[in-house]
Amino acid sequence: MNDPNIVILAGGVSSRMRNIPSASAGLDPILLKETLQKSKSMLSVGRGTRPFMDYILYNIREAGYKNVVIVVGDKDTSIRDYYNLHGGAKQFSELNIDYVTQIIPDGRTKPLGTADALLTVLQSKPGWRGKSFTVCNSDNLYSVKALKLLLIDTNKNSMIDYDRSGLQFDHSRIEAFAVLQKDQKGFLLDLIEKPNAADITQIKDDVGRIGVSMNIFKLSYDMIFPYLNAIPLHPMRDEKELPLAVKTMVEKCPKCMMTIPLSEHVIDLTHQSDINQVKEYLEKEFPNL
Repeated sequence: MNDPNIVILAGGVSSRMRNIPSASAGLDPILLKETLQKSKSMLSVGRGTRPFMDYILYNIREAGYKNVVIVVGDKDTSIRDYYNLHGGAKQFSELNIDYVTQIIPDGRTKPLGTADALLTVLQSKPGWRGKSFTVCNSDNLYSVKALKLLLIDTNKNSMIDYDRSGLQFDHSRIEAFAVLQKDQKGFLLDLIEKPNAADITQIKDDVGRIGVSMNIFKLSYDMIFPYLNAIPLHPMRDEKELPLAVKTMVEKCPKCMMTIPLSEHVIDLTHQSDINQVKEYLEKEFPNL
């Protein structure tokens, strides 16, 4: 078993959830109100108003992780309040849950992005030097299998290589996911954001499989740290993004990131239009949680 450490990135301002008012039709008024007040991961989409984060932590625990760091925003106390003040952490007593706050710098309306969030975590965890850890989004419910594959993988850096045909999103949404270019041994060559038709043709494997990233990585503290610190702001999104840090690391250090193929759907809670589908899924798949 490798280092049982995982980071959940939950410090964003949930702008995509809040910027689609047309999707609110048919949405529970309480949940609609929550989209304006809480982190996406704390929406009460589960049984008995359980937050989405509970299901993420459940799968993390079942996969064998022990140490969890949740990145929280400096203007949203919903995560800490639920797990600390209201006793939510008691149901996950096997996990050591810690929090790191991602500050919104003066003059900005949102944090500096996922690379900055992870950099903030690593700066607060010098004891993780020389070790690897998993990092994932807070608006995706990754399976126990996916999480465990990264935990037991013996490479310093690895990522889940999702078969695009196994995802059940709308075609237009799937087309926007970053695609993975790999060598014959499965090492990542490139992470291509917003791929075009030529990119897709180039990266198809011998059986026509297209691998995509759903932003779940196992990373070496020592290897990723300098790239988190050095990458520039994205020219369009004005954030420092973790995928660019990974891409830069791979360019500078060939054969340092292994891809792990997996074909399954990933539950996503990005937009208001996802909420009812997520509720139905959690009711069905976690009847006893």
